[in-house]
This record gives sequence, C-alpha cells and structure tokens, in this order.
Amino acid sequence: MTDQFLRQNAPYAVAAMVLGICSIVFGCLFIGLVCGIIGLVLARKGFDAYNADPDRYTGKGMLSAGRVTSIIGIVFSAIHIVYWIVWVIILGALCAGMCGSAIGNISIQ
Repeated sequence: MTDQFLRQNAPYAVAAMVLGICSIVFGCLFIGLVCGIIGLVLARKGFDAYNADPDRYTGKGMLSAGRVTSIIGIVFSAIHIVYWIVWVIILGALCAGMCGSAIGNISIQ
C-alpha cells in the first residue's frame, strides 16, 4: 500500500495533456498546430519513460489523453490551414480575373 504512494506521475504526462487540450482550443490559430506537435512529442517521451519502468510511474491515462488530444488538435489545425490556403487561392483567382478584365478594357491612344 505504501508503494502506491511512492509512485509518481509519468514524466511529461500533465504537460502533454495540457498541450493537447490547448491544441484543440487554439486549433483555428497557428498556435494550435505548434501545441499539438509539442504535446505529441512530450507524450512520446512520457510513454518511453513509462514503458522503461512501469512500476515507478502512474499516469498512463494522462499520457494517452495527451496523445489523442494532440492528434485531434493537429488534424483540426491542418484542416483549418488547408481551408485558408484554398480560400486565398480562390480569392486570388477572383481578383486576378477582375483585374485582368479591367486591364483588357483600357485602350491606349
């Protein structure tokens, strides 16, 4: 029973979970992608430490939650970035079409 109280949280478990949650919350901003990638890296490091000595650490669930939320945040951020790239391409094509037709109507005498 005292051995249970001596066990500590896995390294980076809390940080990975917090960064994963932040990556979902800030997914519509560029910071969400950064938080997600850092959270995924920290979750991987935490799993490596946990798997090296599972009797010493607790918090595997927090590591799993951090990994899953980081992946969700990365996917959400990637979708948002692709959306904005497509939006800029469409807007650029519309502006180029409007400017091209305006330039074609100008006659030099």
